[in-house]
Amino acid sequence: MLHQLSAQDAQFLYIQTAENLTHVMAVYVYDPSTAPTKKVRFKDIIEHVRSRLHISPVFKRKLYRLPFDIDHPYWVEDQHFDIEAHISHGRLPEPGDWRQFCIHVARHFSKPMDMNRPLWDMYVVEGLDRVKGYGKGSYAILTRVHHSAIDGASAAYFFTALGDMDNKGNPLIKVSPSDWDYGDVPSSSDVMNRAVSSNLSSPVKLANAVLKLTPTLWDAAQKNMASDGQGGGLTVPETRFNGNVSPHKMFDAVSFDLNELKAMRTKVEGATINDVVLTVCSGALRKYLMKHKELPKETLVAVAPVNARKRDGQENTPGNKITAMTVKLWTNIADPLERLEAVRNTTRETKAAKSGLSARIMTDLTQHIPGATMAGVAKILTSERFAPKMSNVFISNVPGPQVPMYMNGAQLTHQYGMAPLGNGMGLFIATPSYNGTMSFAITTDRKIMPDIEFFRECIQTAFAQLRDAKPVLGKGKTKAKAPAAQKAAQPQDASVMYRRVSKTPRKAQQRQKK
Repeated sequence: MLHQLSAQDAQFLYIQTAENLTHVMAVYVYDPSTAPTKKVRFKDIIEHVRSRLHISPVFKRKLYRLPFDIDHPYWVEDQHFDIEAHISHGRLPEPGDWRQFCIHVARHFSKPMDMNRPLWDMYVVEGLDRVKGYGKGSYAILTRVHHSAIDGASAAYFFTALGDMDNKGNPLIKVSPSDWDYGDVPSSSDVMNRAVSSNLSSPVKLANAVLKLTPTLWDAAQKNMASDGQGGGLTVPETRFNGNVSPHKMFDAVSFDLNELKAMRTKVEGATINDVVLTVCSGALRKYLMKHKELPKETLVAVAPVNARKRDGQENTPGNKITAMTVKLWTNIADPLERLEAVRNTTRETKAAKSGLSARIMTDLTQHIPGATMAGVAKILTSERFAPKMSNVFISNVPGPQVPMYMNGAQLTHQYGMAPLGNGMGLFIATPSYNGTMSFAITTDRKIMPDIEFFRECIQTAFAQLRDAKPVLGKGKTKAKAPAAQKAAQPQDASVMYRRVSKTPRKAQQRQKK
């Protein structure tokens, strides 16, 4: 049977360059003290993965790419599959601390994958004894999968299905062994017939898609023209994060208690955990740019991927089924609770009125662009000269299992995620949750953010400020009262750098004097 990549899957191949690699990577840290023998050998990990090859076709299928990309590639079975060619191991260099771990993770992520084999690999890193918060003998498994084969939701299923519910080896997700149809090599006639059909029908499908989206586009345009001080047109300010990226990526992360994040959302009525995540990221970006005297007057804008799969949880096939929404982060609001309120209002409006559609529309329309055209356009849009400025940062929030996971008896204690960057988009914050914690994992470029440790501290500060902020109820509306420490930290000229959403006591006093 022929298995051709969808347009959305294929676009992650077309936009890949030497500087912009389009794979994702999960960083899982395991503590072997829970294993029956208190130790896990490298060959044990290989055998465990071998026993789970049936959970996904991703393991054994590879790309069959066509000359000149005249049509989207196909998935075919790798006749020479060797699991040991996909799993390697090494050791953290001295001094074996958190900084060395971050450098090691970033260097591995920055290496290109072998595109002639199934698009996944694992790298086991030992020697994490000196990393604060990790148990003795802990090791990490860095698992890379190309984005053309998997998205955030299917990746969550993929990694969960690899795990166990206990240290005895009972799978967390029971998947019956099955013989996957990995795909046949297409014949020349199949390739030509499909390519001709796709290129002839795509313009018609594209026109139909545009017609369907026209009412939504018109509504969004009308809404953006009706500026009301908090809304207005979506302007993406120029920041250092919109520069061109290099092959040298950087990584850092910090984890928080999930219950504390959930408690923060109750401080503003109707706020969600995703609103809290966006607000914490917003506060960190504000602090970081203020430190460098680069905070723009306009709010920064984020792109947040949205899972387009069915909500029943039964759709776990690999590949990409995602869209995206653009969200104002309100980095021009100093008070954390006022910022959370503004973010809540924005996400409500975005979901209900379909505002901030630029990223989503581009994602939807690419479904109907011919392969050769998409490949050519991708080369232009990913170039240093023509890369579009659609946002300042990507923020992805993918919920994970809230129970302990194991592999080979070792308990999973920490998890982080890394994602692709691109010219014009040099910062990605992934916030996966697991077993009562949520990590904020930073992927960026060495030139764009050489002081990534400081940005991690900014995230910690923003989290603490939102956690400690005290809501003040008055006139039926939640208002924010910042902690004294936060007020003292604000610069004297902050009032000219942002517009407050609600009326402040100072403004009320000024009106009374008048």
